[in-house]
Amino acid sequence: MPAPNEITPSQLNRLIGLPDCPELIDVCIPEDFAEDPFLIPGAWQHDHKDMPGLIERLGGRRAIVICQKGRKLSQGVAAWLRAEGVDAQFLQGGMYAWHDTEGAMRIPASVLPPMSNGATLWVTRHRPKIDRIACPWLIRRFVDRRARFLFVSPGEVTSVAEKMGAMPFDIEGVEWSHAGDRCTFDMMLERFELSSPALARLALVVRAADTDRHDLHPAAAGLLAVSVGLSRRYRDDQDQLVAGLDLYDTLYRWARDGHDEGHAWPKAHG
Repeated sequence: MPAPNEITPSQLNRLIGLPDCPELIDVCIPEDFAEDPFLIPGAWQHDHKDMPGLIERLGGRRAIVICQKGRKLSQGVAAWLRAEGVDAQFLQGGMYAWHDTEGAMRIPASVLPPMSNGATLWVTRHRPKIDRIACPWLIRRFVDRRARFLFVSPGEVTSVAEKMGAMPFDIEGVEWSHAGDRCTFDMMLERFELSSPALARLALVVRAADTDRHDLHPAAAGLLAVSVGLSRRYRDDQDQLVAGLDLYDTLYRWARDGHDEGHAWPKAHG
């Protein structure tokens, strides 16, 4: 009989990428992590012995605790959190079970940018349209939900990156940018090894809209129109980012669950 505070890999997989996904805490010991240095998308590592620090960082938010096999570490940490009033579950079978779950994605720890004050820091050109909203959405939902994004003048991106220790993206000549006919969103999916039918479907729409190739997907013109509208509606780039994240949350649910749904006016009754 399943424990009342456990979640199966399949159940967790349905939560990955959604804005209300619980905090994912990887408490694998260093030896176990070195054996398999991958993270579930959105997960962050924490020492299982530092319970006060974990409770403080969670701030009362729901949590799912992950260890190698879903036994003593994750069950113990989840039980401790619940004793402190935190809604916590552990992943049934741990990373071993996640590895064997069809469609479950894993991010290589080696590609994750360094943290700055508890979050990754990114910088790009101001007045974002498509790629510069889609990429922050991807990072916030699948890589680092606390990631910070700086929007500055195009000529200052690299200088700000150097001074602030930020990762520059979506400008020429940097690691995280366009390559050939693929946009920065495509490149991030590849580097983070994020692969699913829904993300591939969304990436095609983003690429088509961002590179002005509307023949690739019929939704490209709509994404361009909405993106331009957001950039005109909001003067502050951070306000636009907040609205843009909601837009891409909606597009992701379409790509995952509703892409084959149509709509037509009912025919008149004869």
